[in-house]
Amino acid sequence: MPANTELADFLRNRRARIKPDDVGVRSFGARRVPGLRREELAQLAGVSPTYYTRLEQGQSGNASEAVLDAVARALALDEDERAHLHDLARPRPARRRRPSRPDMARKGTRQLIDALGPVPAVVLGRRNEVLAWNALGHVLLAGHHDRDAPDRPADRPNLTRMLFLDPHTRDLYRHWDEEAARAVASLRLMAGRSADDRELAELIGELSMKSPEFGALWSRHPVRDCTTGTKHFRHPEVGVLDLQFEALHLPDEPGRRVLMYSAEPGSPAEAALLLLGRLSLAGGRADGSTTPPAGPGHRLTRTL
Repeated sequence: MPANTELADFLRNRRARIKPDDVGVRSFGARRVPGLRREELAQLAGVSPTYYTRLEQGQSGNASEAVLDAVARALALDEDERAHLHDLARPRPARRRRPSRPDMARKGTRQLIDALGPVPAVVLGRRNEVLAWNALGHVLLAGHHDRDAPDRPADRPNLTRMLFLDPHTRDLYRHWDEEAARAVASLRLMAGRSADDRELAELIGELSMKSPEFGALWSRHPVRDCTTGTKHFRHPEVGVLDLQFEALHLPDEPGRRVLMYSAEPGSPAEAALLLLGRLSLAGGRADGSTTPPAGPGHRLTRTL
């Protein structure tokens, strides 16, 4: 979606959620749409209605930081939304693209996540594609994929695509709606920073076409930088476990991050994670056997 269309969509969405009475705006006459009118928002931001209209229509690419901050305050945007507004209103110049090469995790990054041992870890690209995972990260998130799948760009797993289109991944999350909302909000933020990313646009288009749930969430224009929190799993091998996650951005590789999971010390989740770690090393099952259980979605190393 073009950046100026994204900007218009975002500003209209945020105007619609503000009730005039809540910001001291007296309402005259019937309102055709909910929320503030353009001229009312412009007055709150201290800019002319004409200027704000041009901004919302994507016709003011040189808007100053002061103006954007004033609009953000008038819309009561949080920190992530404010950054997103700046990204959309003042997009980075399109980069001259060289012939693309498959994105791969660095050797040092792979060594790092493998050395984490009992900590599930995944290296993600800017589009949430899996560039690498350690043994425990693999069996926690996608044991039904081949362990070496991230090394093959043609069928590389993508956590967001899996969340919406893979029934096994959907079953993995006890609070799927919460996880889906978080994924879309994070993808929105990345899309604002990478307006010229063709592959990202294709992913968004694919998910919009194939998943009505993704389309509905995307239309709400959620924005959130999801770097920490709790994920609630229902794993086919070890059952229920709640894990904290941290996403660490790699400073010299924009858009890439290492996603790691941990359990509260002494908790049932820690015991389940340790059991899963032993299974990942032994290729076994929670019942002590070494033959994978029957049925799709329950095998640790089946290629999807």
